[in-house]
Amino acid sequence: MFLGFAFSFLITYLAIPTIIKISRRKNLMDEPDARSSHLRKIPNLGGIAVFFSLGVCAPIFAYELFDRYKFLFASFIILFFVGVMDDIMVLRAYKKLLAQILVSALMVIGSDVRIRSLFGLFGVYEINYYISVLFSILTFIILINAFNLIDGIDGLAGSYTVVTSALFGISFFRLGNHNDPLVILCVILIAASLGFLIYNLSNKRSSKIFMGDTGSMILGFLLSFTGISFIDIFIAKKDDVFYHLQAAPVIAVAILILPIVDTITVIITRIYHKKSIMSPDKNHIHHKLLNLGLSHKRSTALIISYFLLIIAVTYCLRHLNVNQLLIIIMILGFMGAYLPIFLLRFKKD
Repeated sequence: MFLGFAFSFLITYLAIPTIIKISRRKNLMDEPDARSSHLRKIPNLGGIAVFFSLGVCAPIFAYELFDRYKFLFASFIILFFVGVMDDIMVLRAYKKLLAQILVSALMVIGSDVRIRSLFGLFGVYEINYYISVLFSILTFIILINAFNLIDGIDGLAGSYTVVTSALFGISFFRLGNHNDPLVILCVILIAASLGFLIYNLSNKRSSKIFMGDTGSMILGFLLSFTGISFIDIFIAKKDDVFYHLQAAPVIAVAILILPIVDTITVIITRIYHKKSIMSPDKNHIHHKLLNLGLSHKRSTALIISYFLLIIAVTYCLRHLNVNQLLIIIMILGFMGAYLPIFLLRFKKD
């Protein structure tokens, strides 16, 4: 676990300067657009370093993952290829969607990584196999794209990955042992994200880099994978009274609440303004905080702090009825999403 952390961090940290140099030399830069919160061209291939780190460290230090989940590495490679193509050439949305459907189907059908039960949420317990497959594939696709949407300001996607991976990693550690491959995967994810954040949060223009779609799709995919595995592990331990947690699906929702709420909020806003739900805009939570005059770093710190508050409330109320707990979490999530709008209107008045 410690070696995995050290090597993952070092590989990412040492690889990014070379990627920045090549990106600038070949003009492989992110151009500001309708959704961008930056005004100048920035290298956007930081996800390559994250992929390289995960691709080297996971098979070495968490090799059991690839025995347990046969199609994990193949899915990883597919998303990397599509992400790099999109960062360099800008692929059409349907091509990325097809790739996401493919990797989701490989994981759900091929590796049997799926949501089998909702533990009584909406009155649903065990789910029919075919419904479970469709629901799980849809969950993968939604979370991959939702994670991509929150990658809009410096530090947010990387910081969120660190915190989320830590929460899932601690849970897997308590449910298994420190050598569990899922624990090690979370540790490797944390280290790779920290190595990236050093450059992503840099004030030096020459050191600045974004993760791009390569990084956001890979990290979104892995967080979806760990989230579904988190729910599934409680089914495997359902006879263990100490470890069984009835609210497991809701806790997974709480840990992944940021991209979920942000995506729902943006879709509602676009529909209200009669715009296509696929059209880029600046209606994301982080854009609203920037409109209040906050910097990228302060916006990221505020979002992560509020996210941790939701997690703390969820933990304290974890033995509550699952439906009641879900309502509380969603209310808190949407409060955080819409509060900046009211503050902005109050500021204008």
